Amino acid sequence: MGTTQLESVPEPKYWHLKTVLTEALDSEFSVGQVLPNERDLAARFGVARATLRQALEQLELEGRLQRRRGVGTTVAPPRMGVAVDSEQYAWPGAPGDAWQPVDCTSAVPSAAVAGLLGIDRDTRVFTVRRSRVTHGQPVAAELLHIPDASVPELSAIDAPSGAARARAVLRELQRLPIEGREQAVELGSAGAEDARELDRLPGSPVLVVTTRFCAEGRTAAVSVATYRADTCRLTFGASGGVEIHHEPGARAS
Repeated sequence: MGTTQLESVPEPKYWHLKTVLTEALDSEFSVGQVLPNERDLAARFGVARATLRQALEQLELEGRLQRRRGVGTTVAPPRMGVAVDSEQYAWPGAPGDAWQPVDCTSAVPSAAVAGLLGIDRDTRVFTVRRSRVTHGQPVAAELLHIPDASVPELSAIDAPSGAARARAVLRELQRLPIEGREQAVELGSAGAEDARELDRLPGSPVLVVTTRFCAEGRTAAVSVATYRADTCRLTFGASGGVEIHHEPGARAS
């Protein structure tokens, strides 16, 4: 494998290197193939390892590469289309929901959660943890925060612990007449817990979808769902017409 020197260009060196690496991935590597080590790649392209790391991180962010524990950096498969529920008037856990309840805890909320719900810090909140799997692969983890006032009839007898309690909380939440919801999407990085659930390294890029559910003129629940940015292409709307690619030149359609 010969040495490929980069031409002098006005754009950042790592960005130009990313373009060159993309062409190499398309022509020389197959999905799942492990890339050479950083020292060999840096020597091939005549760049510092710090520049190479920046380019590799950008390609991982765009879903072209995956870092895998005990394996190294591999060529990623095409992103999977993952539909974000388009039903404006359906609660989490309604028929057709793709999420699976895992656990449920009850405690006073953090300042951030209290702010999202618009409640006082001394108000107890149920936090339902759910997971989502596509084609046998974990693609998302969710924390659904529900204040006591949204599930007033829930009793400890109905919801002893774990997934059973999570299902009971969701059933009680569905008694409320939902009025609508608001959603926001942002790019983030995986914390330790999300990384473990999603089989990623801490700091890996993720897409965070925050959903505020409204009922009785207030925020009745807030969902914070974390999706793998390297494998997921989120689709919104009944036809899935709006897509988030995070790829150069990609636009919503």
